[in-house]
Amino acid sequence: MKKIFSFVLGFAALLLFSVNARSQTFKIGVFDIDVMVQAMPAYHNVDSLMQIFDRDSLGSLREYYESEYKRLDSTYKSDSAQVATGKKSKPILDMVYADRQKAMINIVYWQQIAQNKSNEKRGVLSQELYNAVVNAYKKVLARKKYTLVLKPQTYEGGFKIDNVFIAVARELKLTELPQNLLYLGDDPDPKQPATQKPPVTKPKG
Repeated sequence: MKKIFSFVLGFAALLLFSVNARSQTFKIGVFDIDVMVQAMPAYHNVDSLMQIFDRDSLGSLREYYESEYKRLDSTYKSDSAQVATGKKSKPILDMVYADRQKAMINIVYWQQIAQNKSNEKRGVLSQELYNAVVNAYKKVLARKKYTLVLKPQTYEGGFKIDNVFIAVARELKLTELPQNLLYLGDDPDPKQPATQKPPVTKPKG
């Protein structure tokens, strides 16, 4: 009986040790690449260039679609009359009709077309920023070895979680972050060596 009791105690101790070890090695962080890119100072340049693109390039494209539809609509009406009198063949009218339909579709779905082109342009303009953030993020992951990284607003508070935004900002040599990103979790490296820059703690205005 005493042996059985000792075995149970030993097993319980081993189980408790295993649980504690897992809890110590289970590291959770919070991070989002898109949010980090948008928090970088250089992203303001992307926003400025996008305003120009939306106003000039997309504005000109919208005007072209509208003028092209008006031209084809006018041509279709004129050709319809000539087909009725036998001056033009029906196949030619059908070609004009098909082109007019395509032009009309561009106008009907303009919002979707414009959004797709805008997203594509923004992706091109911000590609270097994304590359920089991804590279910095990979370095942090290799160093900190997180078990799980969650995105903001996908978890409830109440447990220990590292704010990976701060660690990535340090890798990028940033000196400030938006205030809402500073309070998402704990500083992964609260004690920095004297040779390195101080922790990012300054709220970004």
